[in-house]
Amino acid sequence: MSRLRFSIILLFILMAASCQRTPKMEKIVLQGETQGTYYAITYFDDQGQDLRPKIDSVLHVIDLSMSLWVDSSLISRINRGDTTALPDDHFIYNFLLAKEVSAATDGYFDFTIGPLVSAWGFHRKNRLEMTPKLVDSLKALVDYRRVRIEKKRIVKEDPRISFDFNAIAQGYSVDLIAELLDNLGIEHFIVDIGGEIVARNRKPDGSPWRVGIETPSETKDNERKVETVITLENKGLSTSGSYRKYFEQDGKRFSHSIDPKTGYPVQHSLMSVTVLAENAAIADAYSTAFMVMGLEKSLEIMDYLGGIEAFFIYYEDGQYKTKATPGMESLMEK
Repeated sequence: MSRLRFSIILLFILMAASCQRTPKMEKIVLQGETQGTYYAITYFDDQGQDLRPKIDSVLHVIDLSMSLWVDSSLISRINRGDTTALPDDHFIYNFLLAKEVSAATDGYFDFTIGPLVSAWGFHRKNRLEMTPKLVDSLKALVDYRRVRIEKKRIVKEDPRISFDFNAIAQGYSVDLIAELLDNLGIEHFIVDIGGEIVARNRKPDGSPWRVGIETPSETKDNERKVETVITLENKGLSTSGSYRKYFEQDGKRFSHSIDPKTGYPVQHSLMSVTVLAENAAIADAYSTAFMVMGLEKSLEIMDYLGGIEAFFIYYEDGQYKTKATPGMESLMEK
């Protein structure tokens, strides 16, 4: 056999072996509802597995731990003062992270804000008639420094204190699903639960995951438009805004973002903030904190926060304006 013919045969063998080692990746898209919002998960898998049952199982476990919409959840029972309700690992992780963010933001983020959020009608209960006296009485129950964990038990200095992990648990859910996919050997995916997002690596063809940031709208029913697009890889992303969740009364709009220091919905020019962080839980917490703090205070606190990037959309001089940190700006498509 000639050397040329042998080389050609060897080349075909190597090509065939290469094809066998690189099976075709199937794109799988899962969509559904959870935690009062949507979820959308896209992943690539050479086995074409339907992972919805495993993903739904994770979401169910989180609901049983931290959902305020489930009466039998741990957080609902702890809020009611049920001393037999012992926090699980999910609850403890969110408690400790929430307390850390509360301290880092000087209490502008406060996970004991439950009594106020409920009274303003942003839980399941009907909105109360909010008077200055009632707001002051409920505000007295909001203080993250008055709760702690001792020997895996929740200790509240006042039994009326109640928790609200809505500003962190959704991002945590995204992180847990990302961890599940990692453990299953899925290397290319994006997980989105109500705007809390994690993307792993790039798509198999090398193209980046692209995430649109919405332009604030005048009303919650307006058509959604994209303000800008960023590329996301191995980070968590969260967007909080005041223009979709609100109620109107006597011609005045009340945002769902409640300021723990005043007891009232925020009334500043910041309309939306998108935060990039190590994971979605951290991004979720800080995007909520920044929406409460407003643009100027958020920029001040970011001077000493490490690993956080942000994109702000605010209203000034009769028009929407934007501001991005350098790290976030580098990810924006030009």
